[in-house]
Amino acid sequence: MQYHLNGYTCGDPAVAVEHRQAVGKQPVLPLPSQVDVLIVGCGPAGLTLAAQLANFHGIHVAIVDQKTKPLQVGQADGIACRTMEMFQAFGFADRVVKEAYWVNETVFWKPAPENPVSIARHGRVQDTEDGLSEFPHVILNQARVHDFFLDLMSKSVGQISPYYARSFKHLEMLENTSTESDSYPITAYFEDASEGKTSQEAVRAKYVVGCDGARSAVRESIGLQLKGDSANKAWGVMDVLAITDFPDIRFKCLIQSAAGSIVLIPREGGHMVRLYVELDDLEANQRVSGKQISIEQLIAKAQKIFIPYQIDVKDIAWWSVYQIGQRLCDKFDDVPYGELKQSPRVFIAGDACHTHSPKAGQGMNVSMRDSFNLGWKLASVLQGKCSPNLLHTYSNERQSVARELIEFDQQWTKIVSSANKRKDKIGTETSAESEEFQRYFVKHARYTAGTSIQYKPSMISAEGEYQRLATGFTIGTRFHSAPVVRVADAKPMHLGHVVLADGRWRIFLFADEAHPSDKASTLSKLCDYFLTDKNSLVNRYTPSSADIDSVFDIRAVYQQDIHAINICDVPKILLPHKGRYGLRDYEKCFCIDRKLNNDIYTMRGIDKRHGCIVVVRPDQHIATVLPLDAHSQLLQFFAPFMLPITT
Repeated sequence: MQYHLNGYTCGDPAVAVEHRQAVGKQPVLPLPSQVDVLIVGCGPAGLTLAAQLANFHGIHVAIVDQKTKPLQVGQADGIACRTMEMFQAFGFADRVVKEAYWVNETVFWKPAPENPVSIARHGRVQDTEDGLSEFPHVILNQARVHDFFLDLMSKSVGQISPYYARSFKHLEMLENTSTESDSYPITAYFEDASEGKTSQEAVRAKYVVGCDGARSAVRESIGLQLKGDSANKAWGVMDVLAITDFPDIRFKCLIQSAAGSIVLIPREGGHMVRLYVELDDLEANQRVSGKQISIEQLIAKAQKIFIPYQIDVKDIAWWSVYQIGQRLCDKFDDVPYGELKQSPRVFIAGDACHTHSPKAGQGMNVSMRDSFNLGWKLASVLQGKCSPNLLHTYSNERQSVARELIEFDQQWTKIVSSANKRKDKIGTETSAESEEFQRYFVKHARYTAGTSIQYKPSMISAEGEYQRLATGFTIGTRFHSAPVVRVADAKPMHLGHVVLADGRWRIFLFADEAHPSDKASTLSKLCDYFLTDKNSLVNRYTPSSADIDSVFDIRAVYQQDIHAINICDVPKILLPHKGRYGLRDYEKCFCIDRKLNNDIYTMRGIDKRHGCIVVVRPDQHIATVLPLDAHSQLLQFFAPFMLPITT
């Protein structure tokens, strides 16, 4: 999909430029007096959280931003494979795939051996390994990602729209928030940020989430601070339309030259490119703002690094200069360390709790996954499905992820730095040092793709006693999707695509070798137990007035060929009656894709003789793996945090 030919234009590229309407200031509507969840900030973290909470009935959400209108030109643009899997859960991954630039290969450039002043191609690697995800690593303007979330929010049951032009000031909280005497213990104060207005408003809330960036006022209100250092290194970044003879302008490139380094990221539309350009070192205690670097200086430095190739910049969509720094909060909520009796009420997400350099393309991705981790937990507590203790897991899980990100970014920033600091005696890089850059990139490809994150054991992530039953579904990691065939209609599809952002737990039953019609099989007995035992997981936690899969979405994968399975022979819970008319749901049963030789059992190391249960959290991470006959262990896993139905 090509666009931006005659200059950068924001908005939907499917709409002709002359028919696109500029987004102006949004109406300043009165804030609600009280809400269940108040989100401060309309960046990627805030919109991800709002979009997830918009899917739930009865949860009142307000998202507030000091800007006067939606983002038009984004700063972040890299979308990792894992983030694309999350977008699939929200239902707009296909829209991103259509518009975005696909990062297929990464090319490495170094000083030419015969002429170190010039650069030469040194190597190339596949950007993400085969089978890592069904989705590619892509590049798309952050503003378009915002557009997709805003569209989803407006169409969801909650019909959430942001409140713009509001500047957050401070919070007040009742001292005793553990009682239910006041269900809205937090009061947030805002000031009208539109021109000529100074009026103040107050919003009472059950929970507040600060997604308001690195200078977060919400973070300051709860006494947290970012800790870390800024390096004495400045980089410039610019999105440009340019004419060049550089042969790899449409590949992601990592360029090291005697004059400095460039990280080149082709942008969507076929013409634009982003250049991260290494600038001169800063002096001790010097800030990048004091350098007063101009766009002309930035372009000149890039042209010097590209020698012997020419680059003629014709249009600049956006540019900035920044100083490298890695900073992190000790905690992502308002509960003091070791205080387990107090449930969190205020949270921070995204840049409010971790900042780093943008070159690895992790900022927007990690920020959105912060919110994806938190959203379903807030919804579960607000709907009375789970104990508030569940909320402690947010800070515990995501703070450790952010710490790993900081450590990665420190190494990555160091290795991307100019090669002129690593010279041998004759003034050129040694062979070993020259290949270090490429080796590090390959080694950490899974991290940059977002697929290597593994949550540590907790109340929602088991120890792994039965991990051997499904070695490819590692507990704590995201559910690594694989191809299957839906039994009812022979549709080939990815199993992971049924894990939607709707707050439900997925319980995948991987059958043993018994036929689906065998009523004495281990899987059939488990399914009967779900329905007939009053203390089963389903009967204990699912309201009688709700659909049987409203809390636990139980699905099965069989080993038999599709033509050997009669859909009417499968257990009743896999053909549930739902909705006002009690219609059957025929989409709970799958089998191996033998036509394309995609055996999910082999691909994910599932024990074919015994089968297993794989429990997947609402945020697509694997909670536990159990034997098919582990009825009591399955119940024991959920007991510490789920609340039994009372009616």
